[in-house]
Amino acid sequence: MGVMNDPLTNDLFPQALLPVTLQGPADLEGFRRAARALLAQHMLPEQVSWHSSDAPVQDLFASGIAGAVAATTAIHKAAFNDAPPVSVPPEFVSLCETAILHSDPNRFGLLYRILWRLVHEPGLRHDPLDADRVKAQQMAQAVRRDMHKMKAFVRFRSVQDETFRNHPEGGPLHVAWFEPEHHIVEAIAPFFARRFTQMRWAVLTPERSIQWDGAQLSFGPGASKRDAPPPDAGEKLWLTYYEHIFNPARLKMKMMQKEMPRKYWHNLPEAALITPLAAGAHARSARMVDEVAAGPKRRLPDIKVLPVTMAADEDSPVRSLPALRELTNHCRECTIGACATQAVCGEGPLQARLMFVGEQPGDQEDLQGRPFVGPAGQLLDRALDELGIQRGQVFVSNAVKHFKYELRGQRRIHKTPTQREAAACQHWLDDEIAMVQPGLLVALGATAARSLLGRAVPVLANRGQVFERDDGRKVLVTLHPSALLRLPAEEREAAYAAWLADLSVLTLASV
Repeated sequence: MGVMNDPLTNDLFPQALLPVTLQGPADLEGFRRAARALLAQHMLPEQVSWHSSDAPVQDLFASGIAGAVAATTAIHKAAFNDAPPVSVPPEFVSLCETAILHSDPNRFGLLYRILWRLVHEPGLRHDPLDADRVKAQQMAQAVRRDMHKMKAFVRFRSVQDETFRNHPEGGPLHVAWFEPEHHIVEAIAPFFARRFTQMRWAVLTPERSIQWDGAQLSFGPGASKRDAPPPDAGEKLWLTYYEHIFNPARLKMKMMQKEMPRKYWHNLPEAALITPLAAGAHARSARMVDEVAAGPKRRLPDIKVLPVTMAADEDSPVRSLPALRELTNHCRECTIGACATQAVCGEGPLQARLMFVGEQPGDQEDLQGRPFVGPAGQLLDRALDELGIQRGQVFVSNAVKHFKYELRGQRRIHKTPTQREAAACQHWLDDEIAMVQPGLLVALGATAARSLLGRAVPVLANRGQVFERDDGRKVLVTLHPSALLRLPAEEREAAYAAWLADLSVLTLASV
């Protein structure tokens, strides 16, 4: 197999590599068209030199051909557009989409070499330890890590720009500065548009800038750190929050530097607090150990047990939510009620089509007396919003009506209720179901699934499945949103997408 048989090319570039120019450092579509054309012309990987129009670079095998890039690309433009498609494994397409964002100037040559070998060496797709494949996978992993760090370490500062001065109801512009290692800006922009849909923002980087005006994304040239705004009042509030949530007993500097490498510190406002907080961690931990454990600060006075004559008859279900709240607030069928601030009953419209049942109230729910108002509730609200379901149209409750916890200093840490404690609350849950008469019950977690179905249900093995109770009601089993919040940060987006897929059955008209 020889060089592309084109007399004009041979005259212009005798004994030279064929240069190919892409439109920008992450021009995946241009790379695919060029690679198909090169394969059709039987061009070996070592016969090609890859360049990007904004910053020409040399490939592994390139020699001095600097003045010829645009001319050669124009000569073969028709061949690039007319080349037939190439059949490759789907995982290679995904690999290209990510690895092409790497900053290594030789990435195009590496990907074309893998493509050539996949076409001419069928056994390559079954060799995960091949050096080229391993290197490309490492590039893709580095890109994903860079994208994760950008999501984690972007810090916005508010700016009262001209738009805000003319239309203050739209809120200020929020501007952030970040220095990515790879060409990830355009790829990660949709994430920030989804995450911060309701505010106007801009992210400045040395290579590219992103701006969201509340309706659409726009991209601009790179910027410098001098273009980023100075600290604002919001940053002071963030630093105060960061200082107060710092737990000296859980400090692991090596692990922290692994998750938050020092190269990012100069752009993170909280980095200035890390050294002094870490230096005093040991002394603070010792003081925490020596402190006497404090009891919970009850918002309500101690509750007196109702006389037996005022309790609900076991054979007579409660007929109204206010009556249910009154009775559960005085319930002492298990020991949890004596320590909780108050009972937390279900909330929502009677005759709601959907009824969500969790495990038990959390700290915020216990204080506010309402279900799903803490972090897990916020995640549930987000899921309902993405599914087009209004929170006010569903009934939300828990299998257990009081908050079970253990004290750690001033903090109340959630403890899973026992089967006996859940069984003691079963009749309260049954009363709620009888009042609401939902078309579909959603069991969020194992405790809820057991209470609704009367038996143990392995949630991970049965998530997304709909079961039928003895009374004919259907029950969708899935994870509790708090399980997603306990995952490592890099796993949460994928886990959330899978959880949302479980809940998508709620939008089916047949349910």
